[in-house]
Amino acid sequence: MVVRRLSVMVICMLVFGQTFGQQNNESDRLKQLNIYQDSLESLGKKFINNENDLERKNANYLFIKTLVSALKTPNSFLFPFDSVKSISIINSPDNRFRIMSWHVINQDGSYRFYGTIQLNTGGPLKMYPLEDYSPLLKNPEDSVTDNHKWYGAQYYKIIPVYAAKPYYVLIGWKGNTVKSTKKVIDILSFTNDKPSFGLSVFDNNGKTRKRVIFEYTRQASMLLRYVPDQNLIVFDHLAPPDPKMKDNPETFGPDLSYDGYKLKNGRWVHIANLDMRNIPDNSDADYVDPKKQAAQDRKLIHVN
Repeated sequence: MVVRRLSVMVICMLVFGQTFGQQNNESDRLKQLNIYQDSLESLGKKFINNENDLERKNANYLFIKTLVSALKTPNSFLFPFDSVKSISIINSPDNRFRIMSWHVINQDGSYRFYGTIQLNTGGPLKMYPLEDYSPLLKNPEDSVTDNHKWYGAQYYKIIPVYAAKPYYVLIGWKGNTVKSTKKVIDILSFTNDKPSFGLSVFDNNGKTRKRVIFEYTRQASMLLRYVPDQNLIVFDHLAPPDPKMKDNPETFGPDLSYDGYKLKNGRWVHIANLDMRNIPDNSDADYVDPKKQAAQDRKLIHVN
């Protein structure tokens, strides 16, 4: 009887010790991730707001190193990093992966984009760094690339499409120059977990594109959002202020009409002149430039 009681006590102690150890490890893990998050938040503010070009680039370099270290922490996929406002972090609706993307402004007012795809492995880190190859892509709307030749953007929406070959539509903002801004609709697909960007699924008046790129004057804003109830991507129709400027997209702006891409049999078919009265107003939040948001926040703090 005594032996039995001792056995029960030993088992209880082992279970308690194991549970306590797991809780302790989890606490240590979260503590470490929060430390990383604080560093990332501070560095992100520097590469967005610092007026010195070299300081921005140095902060971004340290940010990348810190982020990689943070993501190597076990189960980092479950940590949201929601205090790091300088970057966009979006999970795919099926929770298969998430994309972290951000930008750094160059001295001349152009942009360079950075990012990574983190797969939800439930175990060791599996990620694909995204290397901005935009300036060297000759025909980006007709190009299929990998993560090393990424058409850089800061994404704010992921739309899964369950076609014969499943893929994901990515909607993103792509600051361009001091004169113009770009937005992009790209395609992400996987082969043996390796990412590929661009796919021939956009049909527009007999022309097929692998991604869609919009360019317009930096002084304007452009609507580009997904309407899930209608499987529709809707956007402002962009036009020049004068027909003579048709070859100068940096002068383009919304003309108060709307076009879209409608999902049909796994492909996106262009539709012109949409009636926005039939489009629900529960729009997805559009991308907000972190630098503009920070300036707005400072103004509100000053006013209040």
